[in-house]
Amino acid sequence: MSDKASGLTNAADLARQLIRVESVTPDQGAAIGLACAWLESLGFTVRRLPYGTGAEAVDNLYARLGTGTPHLCYAGHLDVVPAGAESAWSSPPFAAEEQGGMLIGRGAVDMKGGVACFIAAVARFLQQESLSGGSLSLLLTGDEEGAAQNGTKKVMETLVQEGETWSHFLVGEPTSVAQLGDTVKIGRRGSLNMEISVRGQQGHVAYPQFADNAIHRLNNFIAALLAEPLDQGSEHFEPSTVQISRIGTDNQAWNVVPPEAWLVLNFRYNELHTAESLETKVKELLAHYAPDSEVKVHRSGDSFVSPKSDFLDLLLSVIKDKTGNSAEISTGGGISDARFLWQEAPCVEFGLVGKTMHQIDEAVPLAELAACQEIYSALLSKYFS
Repeated sequence: MSDKASGLTNAADLARQLIRVESVTPDQGAAIGLACAWLESLGFTVRRLPYGTGAEAVDNLYARLGTGTPHLCYAGHLDVVPAGAESAWSSPPFAAEEQGGMLIGRGAVDMKGGVACFIAAVARFLQQESLSGGSLSLLLTGDEEGAAQNGTKKVMETLVQEGETWSHFLVGEPTSVAQLGDTVKIGRRGSLNMEISVRGQQGHVAYPQFADNAIHRLNNFIAALLAEPLDQGSEHFEPSTVQISRIGTDNQAWNVVPPEAWLVLNFRYNELHTAESLETKVKELLAHYAPDSEVKVHRSGDSFVSPKSDFLDLLLSVIKDKTGNSAEISTGGGISDARFLWQEAPCVEFGLVGKTMHQIDEAVPLAELAACQEIYSALLSKYFS
C-alpha cells in the first residue's frame, strides 16, 4: 500500500477535507473527484459516471475492488443541502472547524462524515486483511439531496444493464437517533409531492354572492383531506401522514375575492398506499370541493422493506459488540437512495447520529467519527473473513 493510502485511515481527517469542498446539490464533481483519488490509491478500479447537462449535471463514481463473491457495496452521497444563513453559523459552514470536540460544517453528519468513516475503515482493513476472494465497491453520488434523477438511479440502471450484481448493500445515511448504533433501517416510507392550484371567480368582498372564493374552496378540500387518518400503520411502518408545506394566493387587494389559491403538500406513506392511490384520492376530493383545479405530481418513490438477511444480523452483532446497543430496526424518517438499491440485493442503512443534519451548525463529535469507523472496520473484517 502506498504512503498516500496509509494516510487515509483517520475518518476525521477525511471528513475535514470533504466538508471543505462546497458541494451543494447537485454536485458536479469536486467532492467526487477527491473520493476518486482516495479510492484509486487504495487499489480500486474507479469509474466516473456523469449524467445530465447544464445546471442538472451530476457526477457520480462507482469503485470496485475484487471480482468474486460475496460482493458488498457501500452507497452514499457527497452533495449537501445549502448552508442557509451563513452569518448564523458559529464558524463558516465549509471551513470544517473544531469546537469542543465537535467537527462543524455542512455535511458533517449528512453524509460526508459517514463516507469518510467508511473510506477510512476500508484503508485500515486493507492494511491488515484482504477480501478473501470477495468484492467491495462504493457507489457515491452528487444528487441525493436534490432531484435524485441523475445520481444513484442512473448509475444503477447502467450497472444492472452491464450485468453487475451484488450480495448486499450498506447505505451510510445518518440513521442513529440519540446515540451511535441505536437504529438501523431496512426500509423507507414512500414520498409524494403535489402542487394544487384551485380556481374560483374574482369579485368584491362586499358582494360574495357574485364571486367564488378560491381560498374557501381550497380550505374545504383541506378539511376533507385531513378529516380522517390515512391509516393506523402496518407491521413495518408507522401511520402514513400528509403535511401541507406551502399555501397562498397571488391576490394583492384586501377587498377582492381571490380567483385562485394554491398549496403544496407531501404524503409520507407506507405499503398500504401507492403514489397512484393517493393521487386518485386527492383528485376525487378536488372533483367534489374544487372541480376547477390543476394538480402537478412529483413522485420520489414508493415505500419498501428490504428482506432481512444474515448481513443484517452481522451488522447488528457488530454494533452490539462495539457500542453495547441493541439497535432498533426502523423504517422511519425521510427517503434515501436505498429505494434504488433494495430490489437488487438485501439493503441495510446505518450511520452517524442525525440530530443536526440540515441544521445551522451541523456537527459531529470527533469521538463518534472514530467509533463509526471502528464499527465499519469490524464489519468488513467479519464480512470477508
